[in-house]
Amino acid sequence: MRCIPSEPLFGDGQIAEKVAWDALKESLPDDAVLAHSVQVRDGRAEHEIDILVLWPGVGMAAIEVKGGRISVDNGQWTQSDRSGVHKIQSPVAQSQGSLHAFKNWIGRQLGTPLTSRFAYMVSLPYTDVPRTWEMAGCPRSLVLDREDTVSAAELVRTAIEREGGGASPLAPAFMERIVRVLNGTLGRDKQLLDPKEQEDAQDHLTERQSVLLKATRSLPRVRFVGGAGSGKTWLAIEKARLLCKQGKRVGLFSYNKGLSQYLQDRVSNWRHAQPQFTGEFHEYARRLGVPDGTGPAYFEEELPQLLKELAVGLQPQQRLDAVVIDEAQDFAPLWWEALLATATDDAEIYAFLDDHQDVYRRWSNPSTGGASPLEDLVTIHIDENLRNTRKIAETFRSFAGDHFTPRGSTGLPVRRVECATEDALDVAGDCIDALIEEGWANNQIAMLTTKDRHPIHKEFFENGTTADYWREFHANDSEFYGHVLGFKGLERSVIVLCVNGFKDLSRAAEQLYVGLSRARSLLIVVGNSELLEKAGGRELKEALSRADVWMPTAGVQG
Repeated sequence: MRCIPSEPLFGDGQIAEKVAWDALKESLPDDAVLAHSVQVRDGRAEHEIDILVLWPGVGMAAIEVKGGRISVDNGQWTQSDRSGVHKIQSPVAQSQGSLHAFKNWIGRQLGTPLTSRFAYMVSLPYTDVPRTWEMAGCPRSLVLDREDTVSAAELVRTAIEREGGGASPLAPAFMERIVRVLNGTLGRDKQLLDPKEQEDAQDHLTERQSVLLKATRSLPRVRFVGGAGSGKTWLAIEKARLLCKQGKRVGLFSYNKGLSQYLQDRVSNWRHAQPQFTGEFHEYARRLGVPDGTGPAYFEEELPQLLKELAVGLQPQQRLDAVVIDEAQDFAPLWWEALLATATDDAEIYAFLDDHQDVYRRWSNPSTGGASPLEDLVTIHIDENLRNTRKIAETFRSFAGDHFTPRGSTGLPVRRVECATEDALDVAGDCIDALIEEGWANNQIAMLTTKDRHPIHKEFFENGTTADYWREFHANDSEFYGHVLGFKGLERSVIVLCVNGFKDLSRAAEQLYVGLSRARSLLIVVGNSELLEKAGGRELKEALSRADVWMPTAGVQG
């Protein structure tokens, strides 16, 4: 039995706490942890948990202990002890308050919300409570009276399992993370770095990229070329913001629906002028009056041609003064020509792209015979990877170009799960369950497939509810199921890359590059080694050989 501290000091006024502590220490299993007098600050409020129980495989309990004879009448609690009879605050409310404060505090410390079962309880070692007693917010099972104190462990377990709020039992690995914080241990386990702190540091490094915008402020036409994780999306949004503040009519564009929704969410909170348009190129064309159509030929050729024809009649106040495009390599040359036709002759143009992520191959066989519409843009290279840990960045380094330079913290090891290609979807689902059991919040996790969609993703697609699908992702309420092609420019703390095949092996390397680079803190690669090597080459095979072999059903690293 581990105790924090190992030998608590109980003062003269804490005899009841010592009795409750000793009883729990005697009856709880050896793998449980007891903590005494856990001080928690939540905002301005200070709380104390008299006894905190951490029980692996079961859950947690915050126990408020009250000595003397305790009674309650008409909602007012009273304590009779050596100092006399006096009114006290509800111990139930105290226990509830300390539980919620602890959840908030430990979530901030670990960078991971606490989702394990957690019960608030009251221990009254010198009071007899009838079995039939109950009050609002406190069923009898949450109270340990004089008789219960003698063998409290099973009653605590019952309270946690029946009344404890939370989605799952307390995973042993997650309990160890909590124990480290309660112990105040620093710097002993580099495998358990706080992902929230890592990602905050990544955000800070990204914001420092604003020096590039300042250095190029006199250049009206620039293409910023950088690998995955270099902060291109942040730079695109920041450039659009600066242009809007200058009073320019700005168009902020991307190709993917998910990234477009993200851009729209970011600009919606700007207090000053917002872009004249934010979102997908095709939606912009429709908004200007291009009629709807369907099929690849319409989107690839007919729509841009119709937009070029329509643009001839646009009034000056309808034209864009500045065009900002994120993931610009996804824009076909015809789209560029049509888009620029809607801008003023001296419009500023800023393209943010990764030429190693041309997954749609729209530039390999341009349908236009003339010069590239980006030919006169000044090229600025962004070589540093800031958005991924080094462990993750090193995994996809072979795809990112010779000048790619990881700058993030070391981070958690990449995990490798070997399985047959046809089993990859099921195994990836097991990974998500195991990650949640470890203590990762479900909204930190995304599963990305390389071929067939996950059934949840497929249902949205077949029902024609893609708008709801992306709103659900950006609401950040649960795990996400997507495809690598639709996740370009987006990210989550944990990515489970499900390599369940490829529709076109010639494009597999680009797809793997996208999928491997979407994780900020932890990457799990699920699939067949032979297929991964065939698609990603020997460099990827070598990088994955350094990953930790993982068995998701076990819930621990191997």
